[in-house]
Amino acid sequence: MAAHKPAPEKWSPKEELGHLLDSAANNHQRIVRTLLEEQPAMSGYEQQRWVLVHRYQQRDWRELIDLWAALNRQLLIAVTSVTDSGWTRTCSIAGSEPVSLRFVLEDYLAHMSHHLAHIKSASHAAGSEEPSTTD
Repeated sequence: MAAHKPAPEKWSPKEELGHLLDSAANNHQRIVRTLLEEQPAMSGYEQQRWVLVHRYQQRDWRELIDLWAALNRQLLIAVTSVTDSGWTRTCSIAGSEPVSLRFVLEDYLAHMSHHLAHIKSASHAAGSEEPSTTD
């Protein structure tokens, strides 16, 4: 079920989790660079193309889950090193106005929660309690 695409232009749960892998990697860099550099300017990323480049649809579902967990543990370690004053440090992303490190983390968490809820609802709609780990 994890490889099921609801429509040709929609992501499967595998691709959506892959998108969260890409988001974790990009946000980890945003957090670390914002801690280490003065107001870094960072590029955005082409989400659809990243998903295609990483071929998440063809990858093992369990591998994607394990990688997602590992990337988020790495991101969490970086976050735990942020001091109280560090949360106000700023960066810009894809030409944006400066945003605080607190905003970057809160936005990441909201984005991740949205996609995880969607993956879960997609698995329920497909008639499975959880996406299969054998897909």
